Amino acid sequence: MEVLSSKPQLRLLLDHFATIKDTRQSWKVAYPLREVLLLVVCGTIASGDDYDDIVDWGEAHLSFLRRFAEFHHGIPCSDWLRTVMNRIDPELFAACFSSWVAECWPDQSDLVAIDGKTSRRSHDRKNGQRALHLVSAFATTSRLVLGQEAVDEKSNEITAIPALLDRIELAGATVTIDAMGCQRDIAQKILDKSADYVLALKGNQGSLREDVELFAAEQKANGFTDTKISRHQTVDGDHGRIETRTYTVIDDLAWLQERHDWPGLKGVVMVESTREIGEKIERETRFYITSLVLLASQLGPIIRSHWAIESAPQAHKQKVQYA
Repeated sequence: MEVLSSKPQLRLLLDHFATIKDTRQSWKVAYPLREVLLLVVCGTIASGDDYDDIVDWGEAHLSFLRRFAEFHHGIPCSDWLRTVMNRIDPELFAACFSSWVAECWPDQSDLVAIDGKTSRRSHDRKNGQRALHLVSAFATTSRLVLGQEAVDEKSNEITAIPALLDRIELAGATVTIDAMGCQRDIAQKILDKSADYVLALKGNQGSLREDVELFAAEQKANGFTDTKISRHQTVDGDHGRIETRTYTVIDDLAWLQERHDWPGLKGVVMVESTREIGEKIERETRFYITSLVLLASQLGPIIRSHWAIESAPQAHKQKVQYA
């Protein structure tokens, strides 16, 4: 990731977090707040899913942390860390983190994947606590988390996505979201932020999905002879698996807009996948709607970039240059 300041990024992080005031009595403080915040952010970036993980990471990387803060008393225990972090205003913490991200993120168009993930080991069945579900905005080119919203469960992603979009700069970007985010209001908000969208289309948009699927089937039966249709194919293979993807983009959508009046709709993408593993063959067809006017060879990589995030275990973990 490009660095836009002469300061190392973690020192910039400490500058942004200086806005958060430590309410503890200074003479009782063994672990300054700046050290706590640095430890939590770095531990989370390094794949820590809870405070125990963060403490373990901190103890293993104490010499690294001391390049940015004293850590005179070493690393605090997880219970103490949890207590201190629970006293911090989460909205202020998010605002400080987002301002740091905005300074570090290059001012250029990017691909932004909106995706929901449930944090491992964040539930407490004994006390009736559900697992934490986070909706994240991930800049796929810069490998940078732009922001996150916590929700009680996956079904609440619809309300979390607009709040997340409000908090981040999107001008010139292309936003990809899975089917949960395929909503008119969300599409309009992305356009209002001077960005474009590629949204997965599934059963939650019943009649729209049915019309798109029927039209695509008719075009396929006619051999895709329409001049406003472009196609592109990729073949990947590893470990005995061969996967062929055929992308078809249809731009002639006046009839579809008349029926559904979808904000900014310019194209429909059909992705036909064939996976061969030995003698076993699996086929799948997915559909997307987009506000972009691009060829299939251009939209294919955009769609692939989102699903690469879905399949990567630590895709939401920020990649940071520490030097």
